[in-house]
Amino acid sequence: MSGHRFDPTILREYDVRGVVGKTLHPADAEALGRAVGTVARRQGLKRLATAYDGRLSSPEMEAALAKGLMASGIDVLRVGRGPTPMLYFAAYTLPVDGGVMVTGSHNPADYNGFKITLAKQSFFGQQIQDLGTLAAAGDFESGRGGEQSQDIREAYVARLALDSVGAKALRIGWDPGNGAASEVLRMLLQRLPGEHHLINAEIDGTFPAHHPDPTVEKNLAQLKALVAERKLDLGIAFDGDGDRIGAVDAEGRVLWGDQLMLLLARDILQRKPGATIIADVKASRVLFDGIAELGGKPIMWKTGHSHIKAKLKEEHAAFAGEMSAHLFFADRYYGYDDALYAAVRLLVALGLSGQTLAAFRDSLPPVLNTPEIRFPCAEERKRPAMAEVVARLKAAGASFVDIDGVRVNTADGWWLLRASNTQDVLVARCESGDQAGLDRLKAALAEAIRAIGLEVPAF
Repeated sequence: MSGHRFDPTILREYDVRGVVGKTLHPADAEALGRAVGTVARRQGLKRLATAYDGRLSSPEMEAALAKGLMASGIDVLRVGRGPTPMLYFAAYTLPVDGGVMVTGSHNPADYNGFKITLAKQSFFGQQIQDLGTLAAAGDFESGRGGEQSQDIREAYVARLALDSVGAKALRIGWDPGNGAASEVLRMLLQRLPGEHHLINAEIDGTFPAHHPDPTVEKNLAQLKALVAERKLDLGIAFDGDGDRIGAVDAEGRVLWGDQLMLLLARDILQRKPGATIIADVKASRVLFDGIAELGGKPIMWKTGHSHIKAKLKEEHAAFAGEMSAHLFFADRYYGYDDALYAAVRLLVALGLSGQTLAAFRDSLPPVLNTPEIRFPCAEERKRPAMAEVVARLKAAGASFVDIDGVRVNTADGWWLLRASNTQDVLVARCESGDQAGLDRLKAALAEAIRAIGLEVPAF
């Protein structure tokens, strides 16, 4: 195979992702297989697993990917259709050296892409950019790898259920959003206590019910309606590839990623006193303070599932997560983000706490926060703009954390501004104990944006 040029827009920070038929084609999948296979071979790796989600283009993309891997001399274990964490499960438990998942994650139906793990390590950032350089040069290893197919769904579900001891028998609504978790969820629920009500539980790559992203509240409307109609204890949703979780309580209130983390942290810290727990810079002060009050060691880190996963290993942390509801358990599990496993642990945590999800939600200190605010900013302007913000804050003697953008602390609470890794925007968020404080934080944020010459839309 000669050199191959990827559309540069598909080489992202955490994965490879594009619009099928426009920026992403089967030829790209094959070339990616050649490139990943080459990197793997040069690391001394020999065998990789592949899997694919429920999108209409995924079977063809996975076949092309496997062809490319084998042409690089890699043996391929094809584990079939399922959620991304099922591929990670294969990479961590089977005799393979890593894996590649074909998935568009929570993106619209016309997208697809690839998530890569080698030698149980995240593959992201410059490593992904280097695949483009390698492919363009045609600098591929060659060989004749073999292939095998293996259905691992039963083994994966059995492992999920293994840690369900103590799970509370509740009446639960489930919405996998016609995504890749749908089949294994049905299998898992046969092993869990309680009464289970499923909607949108057939895999359908057109996503006819709603967009498969449970961190956007409007996508939880059907789940909220189900919980209300059946008078259920809670509802749980998953994104398109099953690595992010959403939850609503009996009153239809959404519990966001950092709120779920605090409930799960209570369970972990009872068994592992003093454990390290990591959350991203978008998470509420309530979470960081709550972990400390429970005797844990909270660490604030960069947003992005690959960054969090790497930090989890570096710190030997028990648990980590993001506002986007990627949750990583190294406590009794493998340290990758698995929303089905997170659901199991959520039910266990509720059982051990003796609380309903609604009672837990009521127990949280009241804070007001904005949703994510996005300010348009050209790609080449994002990093210089953030450097200007940091310089101005230093000159003003402000209190801030700058591990990922800036998180500025004031008497009113905090505001965050960071450059998106995936879009041409700066992303912001504010949190305060009352409305007046929130308004002052928003004004300070707006002032910081104007000071670097960017427009401030209403927010």
